[in-house]
Amino acid sequence: MANSFGSLYVGASGLQSASHGLNTTANNLSNVNTEGYVREQVVYEDRDYRKIGNASVSAQYAGLGVQVGTIVHARDIFLDKAYRSENGRYSFYSASSEAVQEVQTQLQETQGEAFKQAIADFEEAFEEFAKDPSDTVNQNLVLQKASLFLSRAQAVEDGFEDYQTIINSKIQEDLETINDIGKKIVDLNKRIQAIEAAGVEKAMDLRDTRDLLLDKLSGLTKMSYREDYNGIVHVEIEGVEFIDENNYYEVGILKDKKTGFITPYWPQLSDIVSEDDESLNTYYPIFNLGNVSAERDTDKGEIKALLLARGDSWSNYLGYCDENGNAISADVYEDGIANSIMMNSEAELDTLIHRLVVDINNIYSPLTSMSSALGDVTNVSYTYINEEGYQVTVNPTDAQMKNIQVMDEANCSVGSDGELPPRELFVRNGCSRYTTATITYTDANNETQTKTIYLYNEEDITDTSKCYTLKSLTVNEDLIKQESYIPHKVYKDQTQVDMTLGQNLSAIWNKTDFNLNPSDTTPCGYNGFYVKWIGEIANTGSVYSSTEQSLEGTKEEIEFSRQGVIGVSSDEELTIMIKYQSAYNAASRYINVVNEMIEHLLTSL
Repeated sequence: MANSFGSLYVGASGLQSASHGLNTTANNLSNVNTEGYVREQVVYEDRDYRKIGNASVSAQYAGLGVQVGTIVHARDIFLDKAYRSENGRYSFYSASSEAVQEVQTQLQETQGEAFKQAIADFEEAFEEFAKDPSDTVNQNLVLQKASLFLSRAQAVEDGFEDYQTIINSKIQEDLETINDIGKKIVDLNKRIQAIEAAGVEKAMDLRDTRDLLLDKLSGLTKMSYREDYNGIVHVEIEGVEFIDENNYYEVGILKDKKTGFITPYWPQLSDIVSEDDESLNTYYPIFNLGNVSAERDTDKGEIKALLLARGDSWSNYLGYCDENGNAISADVYEDGIANSIMMNSEAELDTLIHRLVVDINNIYSPLTSMSSALGDVTNVSYTYINEEGYQVTVNPTDAQMKNIQVMDEANCSVGSDGELPPRELFVRNGCSRYTTATITYTDANNETQTKTIYLYNEEDITDTSKCYTLKSLTVNEDLIKQESYIPHKVYKDQTQVDMTLGQNLSAIWNKTDFNLNPSDTTPCGYNGFYVKWIGEIANTGSVYSSTEQSLEGTKEEIEFSRQGVIGVSSDEELTIMIKYQSAYNAASRYINVVNEMIEHLLTSL
């Protein structure tokens, strides 16, 4: 009887074990489409054995059935690490490739015409002007194409800056996502630790959610992680601790007051003394953007790519100059602005505009040094009214006179009004081309002479409104009102049309002394600028795009392998469910047989 009733318990253990298997398989099937869910598998083990006797060789034992040993949370930590590493690198090149595509989009079709066409139309207008500078049709054509060229260039620049703003917003969203992930992982760490502290069960669903957050974090930034014996996950971002046993260190956001561009930093490592005076504070940046490369394994994370693409400011042709206005070297360029596709594109565009505008203005309204304009003179002094309205008198030395630029009266042309100074085609918003001054000097005959000169207002790198840069340029309003004011007559003999002026304007398009950027060693002309510019952008985009595609394939292969471990196959789970159902039915029949046997024995007795 004892053995008979013991057999009932063995059968019951089979029912319970098969029931656990059915429940686990049903749970897998119900979560087949749940993101981040990891398949669970039941592992069985023998129950205890009891001794029933001794044989000549060994003791004899009878088993008490089967029980669930554990439910396996199927993951491969090596595949997880490989996936998260490749996901970070893929996200970096994907974001970089998208930025290059945006630059190409801005330069291509806009209302049916590429920016290249505006350059070609502008050149064609000067070719027509060179044929007869006095023809009002040609004069008007120059003004129309100049306005169109400038507006198209400014539209491209606005597009670049708008995209920088979009990138900036995306960076802020990503940083907020990182902080949200940190908060959630800390909460999951505490809940997992509380559930698993007794060593009875595993917080599988919570672990799945935490692993999914780690996957997402790996795409945003370069991160590393480890799990301690308590089940707590520790996370580092760019080598700095982000999540520890008890909390996470929130990512700080520093916002530039001028541009609105944000920079992420570590508040716990920074020294914040004053919220009003930023100069008193020391910030510890999260990302080191100066050493990004595959060799250093630092080309990871979408945020780093976005920060590089956006740059730290808006840019113009002065981006290729140092603080003194001197051209930077190729090494400085390649370690700096060249790494930002948006800032570099803005600088290259503005360099084209600056060079072209300066060349055109210098032909319409030519310059020379004061020493060349005056010849062999002594006792020079000049007086003018400065911006503040005060009269200023200057007594320049001979060396200074060689560096002071004035209007070249001997070689200038004038418009139909015959007035000096001749009008420039493009004007700066912050200042006029010349400041009128009265100069006094002693000539070669030892006689004192007084005349009016026009001092050239040099570009001021500390004030972009006084520079020939896209943000401060407009077409001369005087010329728009009256196109015949555009210089076209010889000043010394205003009955003659200045054909040389037209020829000089046409010739500038064929010059080959123009470099795209500081690392460009092959000079080109304005005609070749666009082709070289597009070629450079296309090459950069090709590198990013091919790398992105390669990494996407690698990431998908790893993910496929990972899903082979953690993924749920409905066909496989249904097969397993049939197996457990058959085991349940078998255990049930076994119990029925034992039950009938015990009933027969009891009835017989």
